[in-house]
Amino acid sequence: MKIVSIHETPAEPFIHPVFTGPDVTRQELAPDISEFEVTVVNFGKSIQNKFHAHDSEQILIVISGEGIVATQKEERTVSKGDVIFIPAGEPHWHGATSNAEFSHIFVQRKNSLLTQIEE
Repeated sequence: MKIVSIHETPAEPFIHPVFTGPDVTRQELAPDISEFEVTVVNFGKSIQNKFHAHDSEQILIVISGEGIVATQKEERTVSKGDVIFIPAGEPHWHGATSNAEFSHIFVQRKNSLLTQIEE
């Protein structure tokens, strides 16, 4: 067994073309786990990612702030305690509102492929 504290896990810049701005960090919570990626993503105000899809299911667990999660059919505001289940292949985006920073934990299959979708 291993216990990890989010508060003791360093945040590192998360630079990726899928984000709408540079104010994003990540905290890898389980780098030694072979099957799943478990990572905190912290978005600055108004920072989101662009429409994308994963080739595996993805779970988002909101841990602070206020965010938006959207598919091509709906857009929802989410906050601490909300858990979002995204099926493999479903185009979606998520990120912070203009009024608040936003943090979530994502869980997905390790080495899942992300494909950005042009809108």
